[in-house]
Amino acid sequence: MFDHAFPAIDPATLKSWLHDGQELALLDVREAGQFGEDHLFYAIPLPYSVLEAEIERLAPRKSVRVVVYGDATTQGVVQRCAAALSALGYTACHVLQGGIEAWKAAGFTTFAGVNLPSKTFGELAEHAWHTPRVTAQQLHAWMQEPDRRFVVLDGRPVDEFRKMSIPGAICCPNGELALRIQELVPDAETAIVINCAGRTRSIIGAQTLINLGIPNPVYALENGTQGWYLADFALEHGADRRYPVEISPASLQQARARANQVRERFDIPSVDAATLAGWLAGDQYSVFVCDVRTREEFERAALPPVVQHTPGGQLIQATDQYAGVRGGRIVLCDFDAIRAPVVASWLKQLGWSVFLLSQTDADTLAALPQPKRSQPVGGSVPPLPAPAVVELLNEGATLVDLRQSMQYRAGHVQGALWAVRPMLDTVLPVALDNPVILLGTDVQRLAWVARDLTSRGFRRVYICTESLGALRDAGCLIEATPDTPPDAQCIDYLFFVHDRHDGNKDAARQYLAWETGLVAQLDAQERAGFVLPVQA
Repeated sequence: MFDHAFPAIDPATLKSWLHDGQELALLDVREAGQFGEDHLFYAIPLPYSVLEAEIERLAPRKSVRVVVYGDATTQGVVQRCAAALSALGYTACHVLQGGIEAWKAAGFTTFAGVNLPSKTFGELAEHAWHTPRVTAQQLHAWMQEPDRRFVVLDGRPVDEFRKMSIPGAICCPNGELALRIQELVPDAETAIVINCAGRTRSIIGAQTLINLGIPNPVYALENGTQGWYLADFALEHGADRRYPVEISPASLQQARARANQVRERFDIPSVDAATLAGWLAGDQYSVFVCDVRTREEFERAALPPVVQHTPGGQLIQATDQYAGVRGGRIVLCDFDAIRAPVVASWLKQLGWSVFLLSQTDADTLAALPQPKRSQPVGGSVPPLPAPAVVELLNEGATLVDLRQSMQYRAGHVQGALWAVRPMLDTVLPVALDNPVILLGTDVQRLAWVARDLTSRGFRRVYICTESLGALRDAGCLIEATPDTPPDAQCIDYLFFVHDRHDGNKDAARQYLAWETGLVAQLDAQERAGFVLPVQA
C-alpha cells in the first residue's frame, strides 16, 4: 500500500491529466528493456537504476505533477521510486494505481519501442508535408549512372554513422543541415538524399532542407540503412566522411537568411536573458535550456550546468531523453541564429512551447540561475583504483557488475555477478560484513546504489569505474559469457531495436513495421497533441 505522501490515481484521471494543458512528468521506472516492450505513449523512460542521477535534469521543478508507474512485477520498485522522489523534494508525486495492466484494462492503448512521440511525429510529418522519397533500389540505380549528380547525407550522429552507412554517404546530423548544406552541396542541380537508420530522421532531414527553401531536388531515403540492407545492398562500416567544420562568410549569411525565414514562417518567439532567469528562479514553469550545437562546440564553450547539450537532430528525434515534463518550456541557443530556429520549428510542430534565447553568449548563460543537484546521503563514495579492487577480491569481496547486460556478456571480471539496481536484493549475499564492490561507468549512479546498500546494513561498500583493461592489467581474469545473463534477465536491453543493426533482417522488418504502424495506434487526443499543417 502507498501512504499519503504519494497517493494513487486511477487510469481515467491520468488520461485527463495528460491532455489538460498543465505540466506533467509521467515516469516509467522500469528498466529499458521492460519499457521498450510496452509503455504509455507520453511516458518518460527513467529506470530506477538511474532515477536520482537523472530526475532533476528531466524534471527540474520540484512542485511539478509527477506520476510514477510500472507493472505487476515491479510494484516494489515503484514504491521505492516514489519514496526516493519524495526524499528529493518532489511534492506532487502520484502512483498509477494498478500500473500498466490497469491502464490497458481501462481501454487505453500502450506502445512498444522508444522515443514514441518523435517517431510517431515523423510518420505524421511525412504525410502532412508530402516529403519526397526515393527507394533503396532507385538510389542504387542512380549509383550506376556515371552522369547522375546526387549526394547522400546521413542525418545521424557520427558514432551511429560509423557503425553502418550507405556507400559514399557523408555524415551531417540533421541539426547541422541548416548551417552546413551550402558547403556540402554548392550547386542547385545536385539532388540531395537524406538517410538515417530507419525513417524519422530521413523524413525530418529532407523536409528541413525543403522548408529552408533549398533549390535542389531533395529526397528522404525510404527506410534508411535498414531498407538498403533489406534490398540486399552492401553497407559500409567504419566510414568517417563528415560535414565540413569551416563555413564561408557567404554561406553563413545565406544560411542565416534562410533560418530567419523559417523562424518567421513558424512564428518562433524569443525570450531575453532576464525573463529566462525569472523562469528558472521561479516555481511556475519547468524550463529546459538546450544548446543545439555539436559536442565539440558545446565542450569548448564550458557552459554552466543549467545548459544541457542537446544536438539539434537528436532533440527532435528523442525529445523525451532531454525534456521530461509534458507542457514544459524549451529554450534553445546556438550562438549563430541558424540551427536553433530550424530545430525550434520542429519542436513547435511536436507540440512543445519553444523559445529562442535572444542573447547567446557565454557570459549571459553563466549569469543564469544554476540548478541545485542532490547528492547521495552521506556523500559520494570515492572510486577504488584497480589494484585495490584486486586486493579486496583476494579477501573474498563480492564484485557486482552494474554495466549493461550486453557489456557483461562481451567481457567481465571472472566471478563477478551481474545485476541492475532492482535486482540487488536477490543477487547479493546476506553477509553484511562482506565487502561489496559496485562496478560501473558513472560515479554518481554508483553512489546512489551504494547508498541503497549501506541503508540496508552493508558495512563495506565500494565503487569502481575502472575499465576492464585496467582491471586485467591489475591482475583480474576477464571472461566472456555470450549467453549469460540469459535473455529473460536482460531487462535493460530491448532486443528488437538493437538486433536490427546486427544483421538480423527479421528484426529490421519488425522495426520498420512497428514504425509505420504507430500512427494507427493513436487516439484522437494523442494525435491532437501535434501541431502539423492540415495541408502543407
